[in-house]
Amino acid sequence: METRAKLLNAVKYIGGTVLSIGILIFLIGFFGNDYTILTSIGVGTIVGAVFIFLMGVFFVVTEEMLEKTYKGEKVLPKLNK
Repeated sequence: METRAKLLNAVKYIGGTVLSIGILIFLIGFFGNDYTILTSIGVGTIVGAVFIFLMGVFFVVTEEMLEKTYKGEKVLPKLNK
């Protein structure tokens, strides 16, 4: 569980940082300057941050599901004599 928590925390902080940078770039491009390219770069950065976060959560969920798959009782076929 500790590795999943570490991965979730890392994804949360990286995604949050990239999202903040993207929002800042978008706002500067939209309100601050006449550079329309900054607006599109900001939107792309925001979408990238969301993608990073969703992929990290997907990896954690996949790891947990694979770990739970192997639990249970092993069933062996009955041999006829």
